[in-house]
Amino acid sequence: MKRILVFIALAALAAAGCSELEQSAAYKDGKYRGKPDTRPWDNAPLAYGSSTWTKSDHASWENQMKARHEGQNEHRRIGH
Repeated sequence: MKRILVFIALAALAAAGCSELEQSAAYKDGKYRGKPDTRPWDNAPLAYGSSTWTKSDHASWENQMKARHEGQNEHRRIGH
């Protein structure tokens, strides 16, 4: 009886593994039909925090990213 239950459990696990759906990009007529990516500086800064760039301004976005990087630099942060 125990062997039958183990066999049924293994068969159920094997069947569950075969039912996985394929995950692929959506192409139609040779073109990608998914959500288009936007440039990071085209997004508005967060309402909270210290984001100081203006929307659609690449230079201010880069300056803010450099400032953020310097704040995360351990050598600079502890004074080495």
